[in-house]
Amino acid sequence: MTLPVLLVGSVPLDDARAVFRAAARALRPLLRHYPDGETGVRKTWIGWQHAAFAALPELAPLPAKERDYQLRPPFALKPEAALATIRFPELGFAREALASYAAFSELKRDGTIPGDARFQVALPTPWAPVYSFMSYRWQSAMLPLYEKAMLAELAAIVAAIPGEELAIQWDVATEMSWWERVYPAPFAAIEDEIIAALARLGDAVPAPVELAYHLCYGSMNNRHWKEPKDLANLVAVANRLAATVRRPIAWVHMPVPIDRADDAYFAPLDELRLAPATTLFLGLVH
Repeated sequence: MTLPVLLVGSVPLDDARAVFRAAARALRPLLRHYPDGETGVRKTWIGWQHAAFAALPELAPLPAKERDYQLRPPFALKPEAALATIRFPELGFAREALASYAAFSELKRDGTIPGDARFQVALPTPWAPVYSFMSYRWQSAMLPLYEKAMLAELAAIVAAIPGEELAIQWDVATEMSWWERVYPAPFAAIEDEIIAALARLGDAVPAPVELAYHLCYGSMNNRHWKEPKDLANLVAVANRLAATVRRPIAWVHMPVPIDRADDAYFAPLDELRLAPATTLFLGLVH
């Protein structure tokens, strides 16, 4: 049996075309989904989304960061401003995806990429930019506004790319930091709120587009913000998603610390309850 390989995160190449070619050259028999490598402005994951918040005239940056694991001081609502007037500009995810899909399609036509492969679009959950770029005081109020803008980006992607060629992967990093109690969550019912938000995003992906979740522990300075003790919390999230999301989940990805090859880390997988159609990917190659 040939086991499939999944690529997640950024790829340090010049552009999507270079990523597609390299992936096909190295992994063609094993790769079913081709990401564009989040090259260019997206190479720092959500860092480029700071501009979307900076463009809002209702917001102003605070003088200092609120926690160490922040790229820069967060924004707050100006005293004279109102949330009701906030309208996010185009976020850019659809623009980037469609540009990459054009290269993907060309390489499919010339045979570089297999004809049955899907274009893999990784999107951060809306909580990730909101938690990174908004002050604690305004995060819960800003979330539905940014989520609306993100779902508009998703709608533009699925409207332009054939569903049978597309997979949407939600990158779940911020939520895992709350689940692990590394950083303070903006709500009290942490697990229930996380699953509700992730299920809402999953159900927004229409069939026949494939849906996936990448459960992530960050990669700043090539390190996780916490090394998970084992897979117990990741299994708990995956099981609740499998029981809550109303549509099929194509795959779930879970990280494995680079120094863990012991049975104890993987033992919680005995409790994993994914649907037969859902593939589990483990992050074994760093």
